[in-house]
Amino acid sequence: MNLTLKHYHQALADLPSSGRHIVAYQYADQMVVYQAYKPGIARYAVEHQQLGGPEFGLNRMSWIKTNFLWMMYRSGWAGKENQEHVLALHLPKTTFVEILQQAVHSSFTAESYANREAWQEQLAAKPVRLQWDPEHDALGHKMERRAIQLGLKGEVLQHFITQTTLIEDITDFVKQQKQHVDNRQLEHLQIPAEIIYQTPSEQLNHRIGLS
Repeated sequence: MNLTLKHYHQALADLPSSGRHIVAYQYADQMVVYQAYKPGIARYAVEHQQLGGPEFGLNRMSWIKTNFLWMMYRSGWAGKENQEHVLALHLPKTTFVEILQQAVHSSFTAESYANREAWQEQLAAKPVRLQWDPEHDALGHKMERRAIQLGLKGEVLQHFITQTTLIEDITDFVKQQKQHVDNRQLEHLQIPAEIIYQTPSEQLNHRIGLS
């Protein structure tokens, strides 16, 4: 696995405890997002280094998450049906910005849109859905900090598929770490070393509702 790790308690201490933040594993010009799939889709993605195959539906919305613990909560640490494999997908930060620029909140937020009608117009026109949901700690407890997830469809999803530079199946690592969670031995838990992602403009921050 090509991800540097950090002890869980140190990772929590290094990040804000509240607010809306894009928490992500990052390189100089790339970052990692996570998805969870059934075995057939995950196997194809790793073998071909691209999402696709007979079980993958391009006509459906595909959700990406930037932070590991949020993916763990939503997938049940790779335990939920059709989410048995967790993938770490590496992509250019420029691609992620392009996705953010096409994003519209799934629910109306007065701070980001002039009025409900303006939001509905963008909702109908844009191919990316954005949600800020409560982050959860390793034990599944709700946190004050909000985590971002992005739903992709249409041309944006196809572009995302072609832009990923590396796809890793990190399920074995997830299962190993889940043992520490199950045993309530969080002092042994390690997670990818994530930091706050800084968007390139205040205008974009306002559009997506960053703190």
